[in-house]
Amino acid sequence: MTDFIFKQLINGEWVDASSGGTWDLVNPATEETLMQIPFGTAADAEAAVDAAAAAFPDWARRTPYQRAEVLMKAANWLLERAETLAVITTEESGKPLHESLAEWRSAANYLIWNAEECKRAYGRIIPARAAGRRIMTIQQPMGVIGTITAWNFPIYNNVRCWSAALAAGCTVVGRPSEYTPRSAMLLAQALVESGAPSGVINVINGDPAAMGQVMLRDPRVRKISFTGSTRVGKLLMDGASQTITKLALELGGNAPVIIFPDVNVKEVAQQAVTWKYRNAGQACVAPQRFYVHSKIADEFTEHAAAASRALKVGSGLVQGTQTGPLINAVQRDRVETLVAEAVAQGAETLTGGARPNDMPRGYFYLPTVITGLSETMRIYSEEIFGPVMPIVRFEDAEEVLSLANATPYGLAAFVQTNDMNTSIRMYEGLEFGMVCINDWLPATPEAPFGGVKQSGLGRECGLEGLEEYMEKKTVFVGGGP
Repeated sequence: MTDFIFKQLINGEWVDASSGGTWDLVNPATEETLMQIPFGTAADAEAAVDAAAAAFPDWARRTPYQRAEVLMKAANWLLERAETLAVITTEESGKPLHESLAEWRSAANYLIWNAEECKRAYGRIIPARAAGRRIMTIQQPMGVIGTITAWNFPIYNNVRCWSAALAAGCTVVGRPSEYTPRSAMLLAQALVESGAPSGVINVINGDPAAMGQVMLRDPRVRKISFTGSTRVGKLLMDGASQTITKLALELGGNAPVIIFPDVNVKEVAQQAVTWKYRNAGQACVAPQRFYVHSKIADEFTEHAAAASRALKVGSGLVQGTQTGPLINAVQRDRVETLVAEAVAQGAETLTGGARPNDMPRGYFYLPTVITGLSETMRIYSEEIFGPVMPIVRFEDAEEVLSLANATPYGLAAFVQTNDMNTSIRMYEGLEFGMVCINDWLPATPEAPFGGVKQSGLGRECGLEGLEEYMEKKTVFVGGGP
């Protein structure tokens, strides 16, 4: 078994922070320090960009088949070690072990898909209007790519952009969250041990503002892929306007779930609970605002509250745990405040609404079902990012469509119905980048992922995601026969 290395990766070397700085990595289920991780400065980011820029020409010249071989080997590396890797991810993120295991196995799929798809990054021939002229388009790798990713899905958030960028022929400087850096370091180790040359993949950990500024200001960084809050996304847009750096932004969400009365209510309620509390609700695509038709609202609410109450809350390393802690005290306290404010304004919690009494350590908050909401409550209008299920009644399709769209966010939306016409009206009318009809997972390697409005710019995954790391070049050839 390969020894795992938890340091920065710069130009093929595993290194400490140039300043000697460290970060205490904490287990959110116990509040105990797992280890000290290098925590660098702008100097580390500059060194990583230098390495990526130096490695780019050779990597870009390699054929897609050669690049694909590295990605395929990395996928096998992950699959062979997935169960061990999952424990490390659960320790730092808090999510249940089965969720971490699924994330690592899914990561292999992203590597494999991009390894295959990069062989089909076609150009085209364009018929010219002048005799003797030839016009064609070709796709070429963009250059150095900077990635800044969030802690909630510490493998997925990285692998979806790293795999596409590397497959396209770009080199990468990745800055994962300081709360979950080891998962990104493991993914980078998989690529290095699978043949990625020095400098092709670099991972740095440190001050996010300073490292982000290095990426924004260096013209060799041609694109930044960011996963995180809308607030920080706007700051990156301001900075990118000075250098015309291309951005991919996967930002916040406030996903509506619209449930019509023609469904199996108990079954849908159980599904809703399963997906609502995945990663303790800490997912940008998490089902959030549950709009339930008045004909079934009482029945749905009863089933959802019972299922929420029955969930096993605890350390993700304990077998049978279904919901783990939030990532840190700040996030736990924010969720607690949102619920308390809503209750003070007239809302009612049917289950949860508090920290578990038997867990004095760890950033836990009980799965919570809340009703009696109004549109003026923050818990209704803001992204919760926690284990809270708000339920709102509605009467007809046009009403609920208007309610669902009344948000600045536009990432994911969910609809449960067995009526075809209703489903068409919903997926055509919902102002979101992804819509799930009788489905709960808007993420897969082969389909584009991304939002509209203030939920982001650009797309990851799918053919569209691969092409986002390539530049289209038009070639004109004259003087022909």
